[in-house]
Amino acid sequence: MSTDQFGLAGGGYVPDPDRDTTLLLDAFYDRLSEYPTAAMRARQDELEAANEHLIVDEPARHNLRLTLALVAAYEVLLPRLGREQAIDAVRAAFVEPLGDTMKQGTRAMLDTAPDAFHAMVELSRSREEYAFGKGFVFERPVDDGARYHLDVRRCFYHDVLVANEAPELTPAMCAFDANWIEAIDPDRHGFRFERRTTIGTGGTHCPFHFSRDDG
Repeated sequence: MSTDQFGLAGGGYVPDPDRDTTLLLDAFYDRLSEYPTAAMRARQDELEAANEHLIVDEPARHNLRLTLALVAAYEVLLPRLGREQAIDAVRAAFVEPLGDTMKQGTRAMLDTAPDAFHAMVELSRSREEYAFGKGFVFERPVDDGARYHLDVRRCFYHDVLVANEAPELTPAMCAFDANWIEAIDPDRHGFRFERRTTIGTGGTHCPFHFSRDDG
């Protein structure tokens, strides 16, 4: 199996929400295989049917599927493990299985790009359009070639979790980003990244701020 399952390393990555979501969910349920994953998947199907009205575009269809998998697993684990351990188990199953491949793929992309900052910004723009879509609201207070400061003002993941009475899972979804954030080496790649808060951790927005070291 390829160690770059998302196809990041070669550059020119274009999100494929169906493929990417399937990879994540297969890895998620594999990690939880000691628990009744058949019950989780069945509950996910029920939740998807009940939340279909939240789908605003094609990316939202896949983001709904992804988010409700976490809710379904949480509901099954909660009576077995208790709240905190259930949250931890869902977080680990979501964040960890593909963490290394995402970090390595992102690092390889940045290492080989003629301009690592530009490559990262283009990847962000691509994901905003193809992977996130209209379920998210973005503002760009700064976009000048040296800085790309993107603020997420509305998060579809959080909205779905709130609607399904599981907002405590939003930080687990925020934590997934560490898999690519940790690939950025300012000394090596010439830019830095800052995200000091997120909606899921109580912030008013999620700042995704990329800045050249000389910008």
